[in-house]
Amino acid sequence: MRLGIRAHDTKYAPLDEMVANIHNMGFHCMHIALAKSIKEFKPEIETMTPGLAMYMKEICRKNDVDVAVLGCYLNLCNPDPEQHKKIVDKYIASIRFASILGCGVVGTETGAVNTEYKYEPANHTEEALQTFIENLRPIVKCAEQFGVIIAIEPVWKHIVCTVERARKVLDAIDSPNLQIIFDPVNLLCVDNIDRQDEIINQAFELLGDEIAVVHCKDYVVEGNELKSIAAGTGSLNYPLLLKKIKEHKPYVHCTLENTVPENAAATKEFMEKTYASV
Repeated sequence: MRLGIRAHDTKYAPLDEMVANIHNMGFHCMHIALAKSIKEFKPEIETMTPGLAMYMKEICRKNDVDVAVLGCYLNLCNPDPEQHKKIVDKYIASIRFASILGCGVVGTETGAVNTEYKYEPANHTEEALQTFIENLRPIVKCAEQFGVIIAIEPVWKHIVCTVERARKVLDAIDSPNLQIIFDPVNLLCVDNIDRQDEIINQAFELLGDEIAVVHCKDYVVEGNELKSIAAGTGSLNYPLLLKKIKEHKPYVHCTLENTVPENAAATKEFMEKTYASV
């Protein structure tokens, strides 16, 4: 696997130093959300120029760091028309930017039926799923035009909340430019954690051809909620997950989530040792 980290989980530094730091930590790739990682200027559509993309590409090339994911985690099902238009514009700008940057995928979650982008039971309805599919279609068409992969990340609290619903989206849109970011923790809730092995196996069975990136974090249960923590420090079955990756996804981008600068090295060591042992 090509192990990486979210850029905003590292100690803040200007772009050139940040990518160098990721390389020096021993990571091969990064997941970058521009708005969370850049502070020397405000990343907006107006700043997402070809020049900036080429500058980032040059820095990454010099440091042997892939951009595994360019994050655009905005709610494609925002019911407010004005907000929705701005969100679509940001997706189009991100896809255009990605085509010059040369990243693996433009990554996104799958939205909610409210402007707050939060869980409500209506997210899990068939109506919500169809709305997401229709709102995603023009984004995927844009990705096709630019030769970019858009990858959706199923999350239990959002509209695409199960492996089966993810399969429905892939089949409905039927595009080689639409793939999956698989984060097993995001598909878990307190009611299904005892089925985590089944969910991991099912993901590779139903979505295996389309899994482009794996997000790696862990979880603990606090009250009636799952809390996300660094990989190897919770209850996720990492031997199973990494065995599946080893068997089916050689050299796939795997990016750590929910680390902090103080535990990133230990988390990387856990991943490498576990991967070697399965």
